[in-house]
Amino acid sequence: MAQACEHRVVDDENWNERVARVYDFLDAEMFAPEVLEPTVAFLVRLARDGRALEFAAGTGRVTLALSAAGVDVAGIELSTAMAAQLAGKPGAERVPVTIGDMATTRVEGSFRVVYLVYNTITNLLTQDAQVACFANAAAHLEPGGYFVIEVFVPALRRLPIGETRVAFDVSKRHLGVDTYDVVNQTLISHHSWHGAGHGSISRSHHRYAWPAEYDLMARLAGMELHERWADWRRNPFTAESTSHVSVWRRPS
Repeated sequence: MAQACEHRVVDDENWNERVARVYDFLDAEMFAPEVLEPTVAFLVRLARDGRALEFAAGTGRVTLALSAAGVDVAGIELSTAMAAQLAGKPGAERVPVTIGDMATTRVEGSFRVVYLVYNTITNLLTQDAQVACFANAAAHLEPGGYFVIEVFVPALRRLPIGETRVAFDVSKRHLGVDTYDVVNQTLISHHSWHGAGHGSISRSHHRYAWPAEYDLMARLAGMELHERWADWRRNPFTAESTSHVSVWRRPS
């Protein structure tokens, strides 16, 4: 007989308290050393002895790890519930977090690195909002500073004619399916998690863009492409890459 599961349904609207409570559990694999350590090493290399600012700091997965590595880090986070999860973790006292929208909120000072990880640029659902985010990043950077994003490459090559759905993960613990609206350049990610007697179903809304469009956003903000990789380990970015880590530089 199948084991009974407790099911929860969450949506990304407002990133509310219910989402915040389960966020780390649902994305537990992102805390694995083989994922987190290359991310931190990449950002430490760029920050050197300078300050770093994370847009959409969330529950602190990268923010706290980068702070523990010796970088002076601050964050901006829209959700008070997500920020509360961060504030309850060890080391949070060293990481000031400002509540606000990453596209418009300003914090004091300038930074060597501003970074935005794990596809979060796509949570801004219009081109205007994404352009504003790039401009806000540039406004926070010291001369010669870097803006870094980690984001997926749209999987449109996998869509047969007339189809709108792509399954991006099918495993014992997780089923993930994206539904694309190619006219409006948006998608909805549908997730179903199962394990240890618990189940959870969630949805998140995204606006996707190609690397060339992000490069144009950076140019509009006065930045230039510095480097682009397929991942945090700096594997080459190719036509077959499913994600990219891109770095733009504010000229000195």
